[in-house]
Amino acid sequence: MTIPACATRVGLVAILTALGVTAPVFAEKTNVSRGLALHGYDPVSYFTEGKAVKGHPDVTATDGTVTYRFANIANRDMFARDPSKYRPQYGGFCAYGVSQGYTVDVDPEAFAVVDGKLYLNYSKRVQRTWDQDRAGYIDRADAAWPRLR
Repeated sequence: MTIPACATRVGLVAILTALGVTAPVFAEKTNVSRGLALHGYDPVSYFTEGKAVKGHPDVTATDGTVTYRFANIANRDMFARDPSKYRPQYGGFCAYGVSQGYTVDVDPEAFAVVDGKLYLNYSKRVQRTWDQDRAGYIDRADAAWPRLR
């Protein structure tokens, strides 16, 4: 039996609350798989090449508790100089999902760089919906994200 990730997180919060832990458990919620951001895709390539490029397992940088992979050392060094420029918005969760009030995984190839910021979506189909009103969805996601993080 597989337990949905959101149910696991809710269960963990309930247990910690029962134990008297009241401080925030997740200071900055990010969409990572075993500590790996963007499913191993290079965050800098979205900006420099305009496409999703798989990072190399030996070319990495850690940002907080999250590890990013890079296609090359030059991209890693660019990221290291200014991580906030290349980090995906909403902790790497789907921009459309966040605009609707929830967090969901992404397809690293369903992305857009808008006003110098990287936005990801659950799928290319969801991205087509998001593309119909990017500014509106970004405004709603910006408003919702503080509650979801």
